[in-house]
Amino acid sequence: MDFYGFYTGKIFDAYEYLGAHAQKDGTTFRTFAPSASRVSLIGEFNDWQETPMEKVHDGNFWEVHMEKALPGMMYKYRIYGGDGRCIDHCDPYGYGMELRPNTASIIRSRDSFRFRDQAWMKKRSDCTDKPLNIYEIHFGSFRKPSGEPDDWYTYEQMADILIPWLKKTGYNYLEIMPLAEYPSDESWGYQGTGFFAPTSRYGTADQLKYFVNACHQNGIGVILDFVPVHFAVDDYALAHYDGTALYEYPHSAVGQSEWGSCNFMHSRGEVRSFLQSAAFYWLSEFHIDGLRMDAISRAIYWQGQPERGVNQNAVGFLKYMNQGLKKFFPDAILSAEDSTSFPDITKPADQGGLGFDYKWDMGWMNDTLDYFRTDPASRVRDYHRLTFSMAYYGQERYLLPLSHDEVVHGKATILQKMYGDYDGKFPQARAFYMYMYAHPGKKLNFMGNEIGQLREWDEKREQDWDLLTYPIHDGFYHFMRDLNHFYLSYASLWELDYDAEGFRWLDCHEEEKCVYAFERRSQRERLVAVFNFSDKAWVDFDLKVPGARELKPAFSSDLEPYGGSRRKQETPLAEEDHVFRIELEAYSAQYFLVK
Repeated sequence: MDFYGFYTGKIFDAYEYLGAHAQKDGTTFRTFAPSASRVSLIGEFNDWQETPMEKVHDGNFWEVHMEKALPGMMYKYRIYGGDGRCIDHCDPYGYGMELRPNTASIIRSRDSFRFRDQAWMKKRSDCTDKPLNIYEIHFGSFRKPSGEPDDWYTYEQMADILIPWLKKTGYNYLEIMPLAEYPSDESWGYQGTGFFAPTSRYGTADQLKYFVNACHQNGIGVILDFVPVHFAVDDYALAHYDGTALYEYPHSAVGQSEWGSCNFMHSRGEVRSFLQSAAFYWLSEFHIDGLRMDAISRAIYWQGQPERGVNQNAVGFLKYMNQGLKKFFPDAILSAEDSTSFPDITKPADQGGLGFDYKWDMGWMNDTLDYFRTDPASRVRDYHRLTFSMAYYGQERYLLPLSHDEVVHGKATILQKMYGDYDGKFPQARAFYMYMYAHPGKKLNFMGNEIGQLREWDEKREQDWDLLTYPIHDGFYHFMRDLNHFYLSYASLWELDYDAEGFRWLDCHEEEKCVYAFERRSQRERLVAVFNFSDKAWVDFDLKVPGARELKPAFSSDLEPYGGSRRKQETPLAEEDHVFRIELEAYSAQYFLVK
């Protein structure tokens, strides 16, 4: 290992030196604990009795080789602080961990699985000019073998369950909520203890590699939620690892997050190297296709509060890490969950930006969902809440998210958020999703949204798949399935997402009617999208489409198979000067191809 690079926060391969490394003649263990007075190794191979570790290099690292230590065996580091007190810790660089509430690390071989996804890896890209339709899941609550909260399918089993659903439903990427080991189910993985260990809830590292490999063989990319801002307070993990604040800030004013977890101290080179190496590890060892980085606003600003100022050390860390990751993996996707107005999130780091490929458009999400919560009369007043995102859209490469955060904690599900009674929510939701899929930017939808889930997400329960036995939900699912496949098939909806030529308003001043119309373009294709978000039908709505001879019906939210009233979508009549007369049902949307 480059020790100078480790201390200065410049390396991405610290896990190649630190951690437990299985060899033919046993396993070599190394840990970084500069303030420890002594460190011992305990595990199955020595009957959990202390084997002293020796100081190596500059005395801040500890090492021991154990001939009887084999893959699959458990171990811990018994670390004595300067005051003589000891705590048994899991390995910060461990490749495997026990199932909670147990806390031992597990020796894993990194070379036992062989990927067969060369074709996928050769052609994958960051999708800036390609379709990116992401299905976000919590791995343990998509489906469950039984009704028990602690009963989960393994990584391998989920390959046979999830992949057919993704292909059938029209998603080409999967985003998985954090899989790095964590102690509390209720944290959903956002307060981690093992940043190099796939959670044992669903199996081993090799089983996760099997799952990713199977996704790639079926044309599905895998994005992993990565948490570079904070970690769990549990004393067996990173917190006060060597008896001092090694990974976290020593002062609670900035050391504790709003979730009660420990904030990483990004000013320390050792912490930067740790996090950069973890990010590299998932992309390299597991062939993960991208990282969605959580809570970036809390890295940009102290405690996520702009009034407290920019955390320059954390911003510098993000720039350096992203630039390095893109150098190693130029075709991987890096996205930022960030709700701030901090500039240049998606500008390359070598040009002064943070270096992400995408920024989650939280403003679009909040404005749009708030609009659809309101009654039609209020939509007249709030008409331009839906036009506002187009005013700033060219500032970043945005991704439109309807994530897990929008369907928990009393917020209601996406379908429930629609105004009105039960039956009235479905046509609005169909029109809403057509607006989302025509809007510039890549797409993300949380599991259950596609079947019109009515119950807020609970990590202890699987999705309510029995809803598909009800015709109105089955119709909604078929709508979402067809819309997803339509999106993947038509380049006008994604090829020029971040080019000014890819979007043009046709009509955004129908305040009284709540009608919107715009055009999406690719190099060879023009698509017109028309929306009526009022509760009234407009029989003869005139729309001018410059240069169009004909509008060919392509997709409609109001067709009978989806729960609507139309048997087919009518072809608009062309009037003089490229004006088309269109019939708009209440709460409806239509796509047309321009001829």
